[in-house]
Amino acid sequence: MTSSNIGLEEIINGIRPIKKEWIETARNRTAQLVMPLRALGKLHDIAEQLCGIKQTLNPSISRKVVLIMAGDHGVVAEGVSPYPQEITGEMVRTFLAGGAGINILARHVGAEVWVVDMGIIPELDPVSMDGGDRLLIRKVARGTANLAKGPAMSRQDAEKAILTGFNLASDQIDQGADIVGTGDMGIGNTTPSAAIGTVITGKTPIEMVGRGTGVNDEGLKRKQEAVRQGIRTNQPDPRDGLDVLAKVGGFEIGGIAGSILASAYHRYPVVMDGFISTAGALIAHTLCPTVKDYLFAGHCSGEQGHRAMLGYLGCEPILNLGMRLGEGSGGALAIGIMEAAVQAFSGISTFEEAGVTEQESS
Repeated sequence: MTSSNIGLEEIINGIRPIKKEWIETARNRTAQLVMPLRALGKLHDIAEQLCGIKQTLNPSISRKVVLIMAGDHGVVAEGVSPYPQEITGEMVRTFLAGGAGINILARHVGAEVWVVDMGIIPELDPVSMDGGDRLLIRKVARGTANLAKGPAMSRQDAEKAILTGFNLASDQIDQGADIVGTGDMGIGNTTPSAAIGTVITGKTPIEMVGRGTGVNDEGLKRKQEAVRQGIRTNQPDPRDGLDVLAKVGGFEIGGIAGSILASAYHRYPVVMDGFISTAGALIAHTLCPTVKDYLFAGHCSGEQGHRAMLGYLGCEPILNLGMRLGEGSGGALAIGIMEAAVQAFSGISTFEEAGVTEQESS
């Protein structure tokens, strides 16, 4: 399924809604399982959506992949993060060495972790690094411009970021991935994510901007003002996902949006992580609302505006644990729940198979 030469318009036109009849067929099987009707709650919804996506009553999510998109941000100059920008590159090294939170949680659910340099400032050499074979250099530029002063990137670079994410996720699907989880790394990236959320959902910066990695009250005010100033200066069009991404976004957010578009285009499930991943989902959804059929919300972040983002997308989070790590951590945990949902759907006997008398209809 080679897709490296496909343009954005062709991608969008190629995304089709899932077939509702497959979901209905799956629900009919769920109703026959040897238990009270829908006794496993949301696990049934998850399994049935997967059946609809893959058009089968035997969906598989054996090979699991988490793509961590990394990028740096010019808006850090506004004092929006308590951490120095150098940490972005240092954390990329930690991901590759296997010592970060996402590595531990991904191993727990049997998921591979790949790291993508979408636009970090340092120039990393995969050959000389521990685990460098899992680093993909796809740098759009060495960090975005300061969105509070002008556009974060050009429209051309925004499209390049999305197409890069699309091609990377497509490559993983070509190589046998059954499910893709989105992850992120980028000091300061809750600020562009909040700006995207503010523009697209219509919420105010006060409602959308949170403390990210732990800014104090003064830092929170600086973040809110950076978002206000960025929107006021750039006037992004909420109906145009490319315009929003270019004016107030980030390269890794564009890569996440592209990954989501790829999963929908190829009819595969995609699990978004938290606040930053959901900003990418908002961009993808603005470009093509049909991606919602293929999208799973891994969890609801502790970040302030995340629930409003999820509400706008109409996504109910699988987990709600107060996590705010990013990296793909909540999505990775949710993949384990999704796998359990599939196993329950496929493995539990029906009343007929078990020789158990069904409840009488009233």
